[in-house]
Amino acid sequence: MTHRRIPPASFAVGEHGGGSGGGNDGNRGDRDPDRDDANSGDGDDPTGEDDTDRDDRNREDGRSERAKREPMTVRPLRDRRYVVETDGGTYVVALDAGTCSCPDHEIRGERCKHLRRVAIEVTEGRIPAPDERVGVCAVCGVETFVPFAASGPRLCERHDFERGDAVYDRETGKLLVVTRVTARRADEYRTDEGRTIEAYPTNAAYGAHEPVVEAVYAESLGPAHGIDDARRYGFPASRLVPVDVARED
Repeated sequence: MTHRRIPPASFAVGEHGGGSGGGNDGNRGDRDPDRDDANSGDGDDPTGEDDTDRDDRNREDGRSERAKREPMTVRPLRDRRYVVETDGGTYVVALDAGTCSCPDHEIRGERCKHLRRVAIEVTEGRIPAPDERVGVCAVCGVETFVPFAASGPRLCERHDFERGDAVYDRETGKLLVVTRVTARRADEYRTDEGRTIEAYPTNAAYGAHEPVVEAVYAESLGPAHGIDDARRYGFPASRLVPVDVARED
């Protein structure tokens, strides 16, 4: 899934010392304009905020509070917009465009509580952002947010890999380094031998629908032989386990 209002800076009231001369000059009680203005009790706000600014801020605060506490149901749509259901009606929010179909936004042009609620739920990770959609992890089956235009099998944060990750092969115990996660399933990805990854007997215990992860054996690496130089091998995603996870187990 953010907009902070910057309050106006308060001003300081300057102080002036009494007269330094002799005679009656130091005891005349001459009027100090700055001090009189500061203590005149004429109702000036010491923050420098006038009534209009204060009213605007109060309205902003009220919308933010209602966005947090009022019952609302937010559902992402397939066109990157959101439906917001409330007791007072159902509205459509386009978060990236900053628009809502409610009267508060369409008539008064305000950033309404529905827009704010969608932004809150995106920020807290309860719904996907406009450039994301809901997908399913191919390893564990939990819902995860994936790029909107992404295709092929996807992995959740727990089971995903990054380039350079050190992993163990569950079947052999050997150490490898990940080069990339492909968008092809184990029953689609073919090796140089023309066989699919899923067809190898050592992969029988892993899902044919899982994405193939390419990796190189750590023993093949050296000072002059990096991961882009070594021969890559494909594995079903769940066959590889990160080194730090393996240590915890």
